[in-house]
Amino acid sequence: MQSLLTRSTSAKVLAVKRVTENQGRKTPGVDGQTWSTPEEKWHAAHNLCSKGYHPAPLRRIHIPKANGGKRPLGIPTMRDRAMQALHLLALDPIAETLADPHSYGFRKGRSTADAIEQVHNVLGRKASPKYVLEGDIKGCFDHISHDWLLANVCMDKRLLRKWLKAGYREQGCLFPTEAGTPQGGIVSPVLANWALDGLQQRLESLFQTVREARAAKVHLVRYADDFVITGSSKELLETKVKPAVAEFLRERGLTLSETKTRITHVSQGLDFLG
Repeated sequence: MQSLLTRSTSAKVLAVKRVTENQGRKTPGVDGQTWSTPEEKWHAAHNLCSKGYHPAPLRRIHIPKANGGKRPLGIPTMRDRAMQALHLLALDPIAETLADPHSYGFRKGRSTADAIEQVHNVLGRKASPKYVLEGDIKGCFDHISHDWLLANVCMDKRLLRKWLKAGYREQGCLFPTEAGTPQGGIVSPVLANWALDGLQQRLESLFQTVREARAAKVHLVRYADDFVITGSSKELLETKVKPAVAEFLRERGLTLSETKTRITHVSQGLDFLG
């Protein structure tokens, strides 16, 4: 079904439409090209196919972050963006069926407001848990294991490998990419979500009975790579939940930031999505 969809003329036209009408349509990749005329767009859709396809390196730029630092972005060429948009049409429905119920980032029909509302739902009752683990993943997009993605993501593995290993150009030099999925690519948010989905199930497996799970009051709310996990006690979060999260992330090439990950009482407030 994925193969049929990605060979569809209608899907190809829709993919080109997406990349030529979004906010980044005037930002070129390493080839300097943008598709601005109807003729260019039709030619691009007509020639959008996997046979003989080789993605170009990303154009690396840096944008300011709120904390004063800079965030690296990888800008694909228009053709590479369109190829990603095309295959995302086939990949996204599968990702949605596998997604954690309380994952809210980069998903259609979900927003930061939904994530915040769920946190209020979990913590806003008299019998609610009183302790929260606020998780911070160190350089999530930059460190996701390529081997894990290639083994677990349900799409054309050859094409996925080409995207992951395309490298990037910065100040005239070509650099390889051995890990991560670059921020700036259309498919990158879905790949990042794919790597992090399953954490909720992992946490549920920590408890042998329904009664034990209810007493632990462990709930996960995630927005992209930011998440909170509630618990009935600080000890539970420190000795049982946090090690399980660390192991889950380690399998995917990721680690928790020890300086930014913290366990606090709800009375101290949360920084989640703040």
